Amino acid sequence: MNRFTATLLLILATMIWGFAFIAQKSAMDNMEPLTFIGARYLLGGLVVAPLAWVEYKKRGIKLSNKEWAIIVFLSVNFFIGSWLQQWGIVSTSITNAGFLTGLYVFFVPLILLIIFRIKPHKIVWLCVPLALFGLFLLTGGSLEKINFGDWLVISSAVFWAMHVLGLGYAARMSKLPLVVSCLPFLFAGIISSFGAFMFESPSLSGISLGWIEIVYAGIFSTAIAFTLQAVGQMHVPPANAAIILSGESLFAAIGGAVIMGDRLLPIGYVGAALIFLSIILVESVPAFMRKRL
Repeated sequence: MNRFTATLLLILATMIWGFAFIAQKSAMDNMEPLTFIGARYLLGGLVVAPLAWVEYKKRGIKLSNKEWAIIVFLSVNFFIGSWLQQWGIVSTSITNAGFLTGLYVFFVPLILLIIFRIKPHKIVWLCVPLALFGLFLLTGGSLEKINFGDWLVISSAVFWAMHVLGLGYAARMSKLPLVVSCLPFLFAGIISSFGAFMFESPSLSGISLGWIEIVYAGIFSTAIAFTLQAVGQMHVPPANAAIILSGESLFAAIGGAVIMGDRLLPIGYVGAALIFLSIILVESVPAFMRKRL
């Protein structure tokens, strides 16, 4: 797969995730956070599991201890990021949740540089602040409106950053993107379900009332979008991928406006344009420079 196709897969994933914020918000009318993410990830994991098994058997690749350790690390970050995000969505808007989740665009290159001593392409250092400023403008250009739910979503961005880093690395190392996607789904689904029965009050009536949200989040946002992310990140560097994936905030805003009635301030549209510009630059500039060489 070439870089352009991988980028398109990542953009498609961001579209699905952006609209998934609507399902995540709406589901909270009928169930609690752990119940919802337990249901969506178990569904997503069961959908991908047969394909992952076929991939595993067909390629005949056995995972090493190091690869298993990375997948466990990936799964833990996936669960914590999902839980904090879903908990935060209870008390924040779809628009804010989409934008603040995108803060992982800042954490990914920072972690790469400080922990792994890997220097991203120079254009990343222009696009990261550009995207961050765009996110800031999308929230109205003010931090005064940030509440507890917003802080939970911001905290989730740290774990999403680790997920972005771990997913691409594990998929490239193992050459089993479906397996690497599926195992965190099942892990998060099982842990969330146990947590729901321990700390929440899950009910069949609540789950049945939110079945549409669970199906969209489980099949489209989880099984399809996260798998697209794993495949795409095999061919796109993590810092670049983070900037592209931050575009989910744009689609969250569109969905929030069209379906839930959220509205952006005029300055928010400037922020949306800056995020879109950063996505274009982070992929087009390196490609242009490679052609010149």
